[in-house]
Amino acid sequence: MEMFKELAQSIISGKLPVAQELTTKLLANGVTPKEVLDSLISGMNVVGEKFKNNEFYVPEVLIAARAMKGAMAILKPRLVETGVKPIGKVVIGTVKGDLHDIGKNLVSMMLEGAGFEVIDLGVDVSPEKFVNTANERGAGAIGMSALLTTTMLNMKETIKAVNNAGVHDSIKVVIGGAPVTQNYANEIGADGYAPDAASAVSELKRLLRVA
Repeated sequence: MEMFKELAQSIISGKLPVAQELTTKLLANGVTPKEVLDSLISGMNVVGEKFKNNEFYVPEVLIAARAMKGAMAILKPRLVETGVKPIGKVVIGTVKGDLHDIGKNLVSMMLEGAGFEVIDLGVDVSPEKFVNTANERGAGAIGMSALLTTTMLNMKETIKAVNNAGVHDSIKVVIGGAPVTQNYANEIGADGYAPDAASAVSELKRLLRVA
């Protein structure tokens, strides 16, 4: 349907009013919330790819994510009514002692755009809070971000807390942020590492085994 293409394009172009108008129209025409969601996700997937290939930069992604958020505000109540489940549940936050959140917010938006339910704990999050929230909310993964080399140590502490709680089998841990590397992820026993927001989505899909 032409309108599906237009909706996906409105996300890619970051046209918030158009995205909201088309979402409302499609739902009014009897299109299922799941079909509308698929169309939004396909648009956000293109954004993720372009970001990965350096064709889009942070401002374009933020504008696309804002359009996605606006469309989702209309769609969410309908999704809940029809019982459409998220593809996975992720607890996300910047580690204890670190107050940087642009990268983390970007990951959060991209994950929501890919159909995940995201529980965003914000910044300066303690290891206990990560673990307790993931347990209470039944999340399949924890995503941690750090921008300072000094706060990276708290990623290690959080993984220790996950292991001590005996939940590492059921809760995967993915880390990222400017100073973070694959080697550091291996060293501290993280399940995954993501150098950017688009990679975080594919890494979490891989770990949680969702399409």
